Amino acid sequence: MYRYVIKPIMFLFDPERAHYLTISMLKIALLIPGVKWIFRYLFTVDNPKLNINLWGLDFPNRIGLAAGFDKDGKCFENMAHLGFGFIEIGTVTPKPQEGNLKPRLFRLPADRALINRMGFNNDGVEALVNRLKNRRTNHIIIGGNIGKNKSTDNENATADYLFCFESLYLYVDYFVINVSSPNTPGLRELQEKEPLSQLLSALVKLNLSKPKARPILLKISPDLTNTQLDDIIEIVHHTGIQGIIATNTTLDRNNIISDTDQIGAGGLSGFPLKNKSTEMIRYIHHKSGGQITIIGVGGINNPEDAMEKLQAGASLIQVYSGLVFEGPGLVKKINAKILASGM
Repeated sequence: MYRYVIKPIMFLFDPERAHYLTISMLKIALLIPGVKWIFRYLFTVDNPKLNINLWGLDFPNRIGLAAGFDKDGKCFENMAHLGFGFIEIGTVTPKPQEGNLKPRLFRLPADRALINRMGFNNDGVEALVNRLKNRRTNHIIIGGNIGKNKSTDNENATADYLFCFESLYLYVDYFVINVSSPNTPGLRELQEKEPLSQLLSALVKLNLSKPKARPILLKISPDLTNTQLDDIIEIVHHTGIQGIIATNTTLDRNNIISDTDQIGAGGLSGFPLKNKSTEMIRYIHHKSGGQITIIGVGGINNPEDAMEKLQAGASLIQVYSGLVFEGPGLVKKINAKILASGM
């Protein structure tokens, strides 16, 4: 139904408008008596063999919704009805910001890819906290993806991340440090060895001062060199953070057939990123001797893509662009594949 009815209709709209229309339609649908049961039947694989425990958290399955879909915590409870094992919200910043000028989200159907230059558009961490305070259920594992405001220079970036961490500490199950978006000027400079060490060390210090430490993961760019990756692996070991999310969007457009000259700047996600992110997962897993927990994301369009990332060394995976092109049934298909594999 998605491929032949819903998708063609949604693709008539501007991608960003279609995104919010999809969220609204899901919200309305779930208000209809019986629809939650239907969704459970259509999209959920309930089997304890899919469960995995990481960092003391019991994930019902390995598939999560990647950050960027629900930036402000407005739809995570509704999205949970689509079979996800966990949901990551954000990226959120201390202060609200509008992000970059529209249009800023683009489809590349021939490549099964998206380009975005959203620029951390969000309502700010205070608004997110208020929504999380009023959540109806606590059974969904929630990750908080945090970043800095565009107006904050890199020398003061640590304060932004600490503020978001402190604000969200009581309301999320794990944290993701986003220093790898290509759409905030200068942000990726925080991936360099010295500033990254200082940032993560400050966050770990704050985390350890809490009654119960939260898992902290670092989301990295797929455009890093092996030398930069080696530095990051060393920093992860030194600071003791709990893992890496590989990867964010890429600036590399060599693997696409679409003409993107009219689109301009932005990070590419979807199928063209698949091999690049998988190879990075494999490199980190091998170089760290399997000692770093990895969440794999990038170019997952079918169960086989998901299995590649798990076999490369990822413990969990996340999807976003794949949902746009393949529909919500993708999650159940992947879970069924994992179950059949005995992984």
